Amino acid sequence: MADAPIYRLEGVRKDWQSAGTRFTLDIPSLAVARGEKIALVGESGSGKSTLLDLLALILRPSEAASFAFQPNGAAPVAVGDAWAEGRSDALVRLRARHIGYVLQTGGLLPYLSVRDNIALPRRVLGLGDDGTVDALAEELGLKRHLAKRPGALSVGERQRVAVARALAHRPAIAVADEPTASVDPMNATRILDLFVKLVEGFGATAILATHDAGVVDRLGLRRLGHKLEPVDGGVRSSFWG
Repeated sequence: MADAPIYRLEGVRKDWQSAGTRFTLDIPSLAVARGEKIALVGESGSGKSTLLDLLALILRPSEAASFAFQPNGAAPVAVGDAWAEGRSDALVRLRARHIGYVLQTGGLLPYLSVRDNIALPRRVLGLGDDGTVDALAEELGLKRHLAKRPGALSVGERQRVAVARALAHRPAIAVADEPTASVDPMNATRILDLFVKLVEGFGATAILATHDAGVVDRLGLRRLGHKLEPVDGGVRSSFWG
């Protein structure tokens, strides 16, 4: 029997307001298999970051008929029920153990060294030094920067540190929200290639938001269906797949 999907969503919705306009993100049906590489492609404001935050268990859905999360063969977690019942602490633990997140701007802690930034998710989980931090630094060309602080690095180097940090605890899912939006095209290609290579090496699931449809075929990603349409009083964005 095939493994159950790591995510299965049915009838999930998130509503929000911005500048007097109502936005609705609608996920009618979505299943993500273990080890898949998924792309969310859409223009700014289409809800890509919102969907990533829902999948990363950071954001509470407005409605969820079914939202199952099943990392690493464990029992499925009903995410919508957990939010509704106030069990956010359980979701925090799941997120810390099973999800790595690369933000658009890196999100590194400026007062920590590169080494300590990369090692942070391992320390949060009480994991010892098993060589993963040094191996990632070597793979991402960061070995000579490990003692530096983020302010001493270029934008591209900081994003590579962010990739290393997201993967340091060997998560089941690696999420990246337009991680090369602030990087020149040459560095962007290198960072995305390294991100996908490392995720594949770890056997993790990758979910990448981008406005660049060209990266989908180049990196072998499965692109989710997407529709953006006006509705009464606002805009609705739908992703499915």
